[in-house]
Amino acid sequence: MTDSTVRIGITELPAAVRQFVTALDTRDTTAVAGILTPQASVTDEGRTHTGIPSITEWMAGAASEFTYTTTPVAAERTGTHQFTLTQHLEGDFPGGSVDLDYRFTLEGTLISSLVIAP
Repeated sequence: MTDSTVRIGITELPAAVRQFVTALDTRDTTAVAGILTPQASVTDEGRTHTGIPSITEWMAGAASEFTYTTTPVAAERTGTHQFTLTQHLEGDFPGGSVDLDYRFTLEGTLISSLVIAP
């Protein structure tokens, strides 16, 4: 945690972050269109997906590959427009469980970038 990092409650995350996580958990690709900037990017497993069509395609692909559950563990504000949500995943993927950081950057009330990494 850096000097500019502040722990916050999960419910204190911006609405777009909470909505994106819900959409990802429920595999609702339609819901993300209204909470992403047109040129938003998502980086997951070392691959970057840019633009809403590419992100929804990633969501649909990620949804069918493995079955898993997520549990929010912690949330932080890491800058004026940056937020990190740590989630614990358990499922039928290699290793069976992992803690991942979801690092969001916002432009106004919309998500412009998300990096998912251990």
